Parts: sequence; structure tokens; C-alpha cells
Amino acid sequence: MSWIWIVAVFVVFIIFLWSKYNSFILLRNRYENGWAQINVELKRRYDLIPNLVNSVKGYMTHEKEVFENVAKARSQAMQANTVAEHSKTESQLTNTLKSLFAVMENYPELKANENVMRLQEELTSTENRISFSRQFYNDIVMRYNQAIQLFPGNIIASMFNFGRQDYFEVDEAQVQDAPKVSL
Repeated sequence: MSWIWIVAVFVVFIIFLWSKYNSFILLRNRYENGWAQINVELKRRYDLIPNLVNSVKGYMTHEKEVFENVAKARSQAMQANTVAEHSKTESQLTNTLKSLFAVMENYPELKANENVMRLQEELTSTENRISFSRQFYNDIVMRYNQAIQLFPGNIIASMFNFGRQDYFEVDEAQVQDAPKVSL
């Protein structure tokens, strides 16, 4: 009779272990999907930036350094591999875009250029999508990190090597001084 209780406890433990493991897999897949969505939007951003720069280059002949800084920041951002690297390089890219937009304000003829205005609208839309994707990703990462840190999940997580994930964070200065894209 006691062996039935032992088997029952073992079966309950296996079901619990299986359930927790599967919940970690589901959360991991969700944060990986969230990161993939961020990458889609970042790729779109990287594609829009050269179009915007090329559209305004003809008007801004004396601003070579600004264009070079934007190109360099874009290149560095595209080469980032980890979430922490992306966070750092995206902050740098946003700061260089801020300087580009600030210089663009000195050229009133750009305000009338439809192509520049359309690209700015697309870039603003993309920035909003990145923000929403980042929020989704960070929410899922928070849920995942909590699940692997809370008892008894922390024991199971350590058994199967589920590790803590980084948030996609931005500089506080960047949050306060987001690029203004209105001309």
C-alpha cells in the first residue's frame, strides 16, 4: 500500500516538473518572438535611415559630419548581437538622429519636400513600433525572469539551465530627449 503512495507522489512530482518545464519553454518562446519583432522593426529603421539621409543630403551640403555620424551609428547598431549591445547602440543611433533632425530644422526648404516628410512619418511610425515591441519584449522577459527566480521554479530552472534574460533598455537621457521628427 505504501508503494502506491510513493508512486502517486512520484507521478505528481513528474507532472509538476513537466508543467513547470513547459511553462518555461512557452515563456522563452514568447520572449524570443518579442525579440524577433524588435529586430523586424530595427531592420525597417535601418533601411529608412539611408533613404532619409539621401533625401536631405542635397539640401544640406555643409553637414558632412552629421551624415557620417548617422552612418557610423547605424552600422554599429546593425552589428550588435546581444540585447545589451543593441540597447547601447540604439541609444547612440537615436542621439545621432536627434542631431540630424536638429540640423534639418535649419533648412526650411526641407519642410516643403514631400519625400522627406513621408520618410519622417515612416521613421516616426517605426520608432513607435520599436517602442511597442520593446515594451512587449520587456514584459515577457519580466514574466520569464520572475518564473525562473520564484520558488519552486528556480530549482527546476537551474536543473534545466534556464537563465535570466536582459531587458532592452534605453538611456534615461534618450527617454527624456526623444528625437523630434517634425519640420
